[in-house]
Amino acid sequence: MLKRYLPILTWLPHYHKRLLGADLLAGLIVTVMVIPQSLAYALLAGLPAVVGLYASILPQLLYTLFGTSKALAVGPVAIIALMTGAALSSVATPGSDAYLQAALVLSLLSGVILVVMGALKMGFFSNFLSHPVISGFLTASGILIAASQLGSLLGISSSGFTLIERLMTLPPNLSAVNPYTLAIGSGTLLFLVALRRFGKPGLCALGLPSAVADLIAKAGPVFAVAATTLATWHWQLAEVGVEVVGTIPSGLPALSFPWGDTTLWRALLIPALLISLVGFVESVSMGQMLAAKRRQRISPNQELIGLGAANLAAGVTSGMPVTGGLSRTVINYDAGAQTPAAGAFAALGIALVTMSFTGWLYYLPIATLAATITVSILTLVDIPTLRQTWRYSRSDFAAMAVTILLTLVEGIETGIIGGVALSVALFLYRTSRPHSALVGRVPDTEHFRNIERHDVETASRAALLRIDESLYFANARYLEDTVYNLVASRPELEHVVLICSAVNLIDASALESLDAINARLKDSDVKLHLAEVKGPVMDHLKRSDFLESLTGRVFLSTYAAWREFS
Repeated sequence: MLKRYLPILTWLPHYHKRLLGADLLAGLIVTVMVIPQSLAYALLAGLPAVVGLYASILPQLLYTLFGTSKALAVGPVAIIALMTGAALSSVATPGSDAYLQAALVLSLLSGVILVVMGALKMGFFSNFLSHPVISGFLTASGILIAASQLGSLLGISSSGFTLIERLMTLPPNLSAVNPYTLAIGSGTLLFLVALRRFGKPGLCALGLPSAVADLIAKAGPVFAVAATTLATWHWQLAEVGVEVVGTIPSGLPALSFPWGDTTLWRALLIPALLISLVGFVESVSMGQMLAAKRRQRISPNQELIGLGAANLAAGVTSGMPVTGGLSRTVINYDAGAQTPAAGAFAALGIALVTMSFTGWLYYLPIATLAATITVSILTLVDIPTLRQTWRYSRSDFAAMAVTILLTLVEGIETGIIGGVALSVALFLYRTSRPHSALVGRVPDTEHFRNIERHDVETASRAALLRIDESLYFANARYLEDTVYNLVASRPELEHVVLICSAVNLIDASALESLDAINARLKDSDVKLHLAEVKGPVMDHLKRSDFLESLTGRVFLSTYAAWREFS
């Protein structure tokens, strides 16, 4: 039982030197790689840069204790940072103490929600975020985040959390573009794009091993940070208007509890729920994909507890909401991480930097961080998925398009809620009109197929109607209409057989409809039969009076019904 809630006990007793060496190397690489990201994502959320470092220490250590993925790296991520900024801006002024206090409350709320969901085994709840909604949300968020960085790349101010707000604030300030900032931002942007696209092939062409070339290519942000920081310090570009990170407090954060008032907690409850769901979906998707590559598995419900503990830790250590990050997890995996200890080593490395080396980051240009965010986030804009969804399902594309438009125009919360609402509405509409088919026997076989698609044998006095959907309140009346229309169009019918091979559920409303159908057909001298009823469905039917009043029989197979009536 203890191992179930403390997954570290499943791997720590078997830890040995080879694993230690691999995890130490991975932790060192992740430490170097994610420091620029951590700083950038804190700024993206409107928080001090050091908050990103704080959120990468204790949260990762707690995840090491409670998480089940051996490669997932937990910390600030772009999407959650954007959602955090949007949530906090509605309750406090960016840059104020109240804003930071609200960020801690948001982290705690998110942690509590995730832990409670994990304890109640509610990992399934994230299924309401369908793939089209998630894909649309990520695409819109990529565009929003890229737009939010334009001001920093140009050296001018911009604000807002919708695309229109961001773009409207840029034109009045274009005359104030700082040429040095523009040079740093655009130069870093071009360097990172070129390194991402041509770095690995070019380095391999020079004779470097593939793994080394890939690592160097992914270390592009580190090179950019080092080069632009040195350049800004050497030429004192801060004196000519280049915005820099500035003083980052050294030392570890003190433990504290952000009490706040009940009004603040209530105002942040819905944003915290959305952040928790989106973060969980992103984290578990990445964790499951990497676990499958190594023939491992993760527990989604335990992941809820692990991520919840990480967010609780962020809330009491001056951090921000966190989740399993895409880029830092891929770096951790590619660097050879074998156990969650690699994340713990990375957290300790970031703690060491926070205690002793933050002074080196004083001259780091904000434009460099903006370029780093822009390049990493544009991979979320998934045009191929948009095209494929359009070709495959127009209704799913509608949910995706609505999510994108609402996120860009109205904001993140509205986009997610609107997309989920439309997805649920489309599901209810589709299942309220379940596909059904009259079937006949394929000659000389025991197989039955749709009479409109295949050349099959039919019986004039019996109709075999296959229902291709579970029966519940939304489609109960539609089933009645389907059966009544069938009987009205075929006066010679004596038997109607409902084939229930695809029916996994019959709720109370559908049961009432079946009773009505049975009574109506009895008045028409037509018997109602069932075939291929699944065990759990039959168990529920036996608890009612329906089977006693059924005018016909329950057949084990469609073929048995066919033999009876043909």
